[in-house]
Amino acid sequence: MTATQLPTTPRHDTPAGRNGTTVTAPATVITTTETRTQKATRFTLAGLRIALGWIFLWAFIDKVFGLGFATKAQGAWIDGGSPTKGFLGNAVTGPFADVYKGFAGAAWADWLFMIGLAAIGTALILGIGLRVAAVAGGLLLVLMFTAVLPPENNPVMDDHLIYAAVLAVLALTAAGDTLGLGKPWARLPLVQRLPWLR
Repeated sequence: MTATQLPTTPRHDTPAGRNGTTVTAPATVITTTETRTQKATRFTLAGLRIALGWIFLWAFIDKVFGLGFATKAQGAWIDGGSPTKGFLGNAVTGPFADVYKGFAGAAWADWLFMIGLAAIGTALILGIGLRVAAVAGGLLLVLMFTAVLPPENNPVMDDHLIYAAVLAVLALTAAGDTLGLGKPWARLPLVQRLPWLR
């Protein structure tokens, strides 16, 4: 169990008396102990963070090299394949299908998609920049959801929306602090000046 010290009153100077000197009063400190449930929650969220990060990063790797999972060898990005053309050109349905088909295979769409996958996956696995990763990943997932409306197995909900919600939970709970680099990242001067980078 981990003990945390929380100051409850600021240090302050008080008059000492006869000769006008001051005495610094120490802050009151409360020590809290992490429960087993809190510890289990921290590690569960860290595990979810790493697993979801691997989903994003694996999608990037598979599309770059065409490893034969979601992307066949002949569709590898390094061999001239397009990461967006197959799905956006053929698999999209619903009211936004024409919009997505309009930029399927465009170089700018390929680059944005691949940079997004790599950056979101890396941030999640390392536990840094979770707020930015949650917003970017949530946007990407919601766009992917709108590309396949209505969902195949449920009239309203699908895994893209669940993943987006999990990203929000991870960012709101500082899940990068456990099994990640979240704490040292938060101490960087730039991150302290711009807390949205946390």
